[in-house]
Amino acid sequence: MPSSRPGCWPGWTMPGHDGGSGGIMTLLVALALSLPIAVQAASTTHPHPHQGIAPKFDNPQPSTLTAEEIAELKAGRSVRRQVRTEGGGRGISVMDVAGTPAQVWAVIDDYERYPDWIDHLEECEVYKREGTEVYVRFKLRILGRDVEYFIDHERRPDLGWVTWQLDYSRESDIDDSTGYWLVYPSPDQPGKTRVEYTVDLRLKGWIPGVVEDLLANKGLDQATAWVKAQVEG
Repeated sequence: MPSSRPGCWPGWTMPGHDGGSGGIMTLLVALALSLPIAVQAASTTHPHPHQGIAPKFDNPQPSTLTAEEIAELKAGRSVRRQVRTEGGGRGISVMDVAGTPAQVWAVIDDYERYPDWIDHLEECEVYKREGTEVYVRFKLRILGRDVEYFIDHERRPDLGWVTWQLDYSRESDIDDSTGYWLVYPSPDQPGKTRVEYTVDLRLKGWIPGVVEDLLANKGLDQATAWVKAQVEG
């Protein structure tokens, strides 16, 4: 496939990783910015062009894993899955962390520290808290360009999860994103915590499915690695 960035396809990868509500965004957005698509125009005063196109998640439940996947977790590796959807893709990453659920939540909830832990993330600002909802602005700097987006999290650690979608009252540079973190005691490794992360990401512009697969698979491994690193020290 022709590309406006020499050498980026095939086999092009982006160093570093992303996380939190961004997850695989760094890799996919980096590719998107290298293609001739619409100019980004995030805005705090204009609403998003739509009120959501990606499926939203409510009260997520633990994934059912195969014996082979459980063996991978016991070996210290993460399990990843990717589901292609029209206009985007949903990635799932599962891992067991040597720490308590409270320790995992302390890392996930520390949005202001995300720029210290996540490559290419320049700013992360909580701009509103309302009941169980936490609104966060993310600003990535990739290939010399800024990518800004606004996420509305519903935080329910008492139920073991936080879900998110775009804050559609503001215009983001990505088309849509929904997902969740799921945190609970590992049923297979006592003393460890199982962490699941999933994201359905939709970008402005068109990305070939094979490229989306390549970057999503790499990004899924990295999407939760920073949480594990911070919890386990």
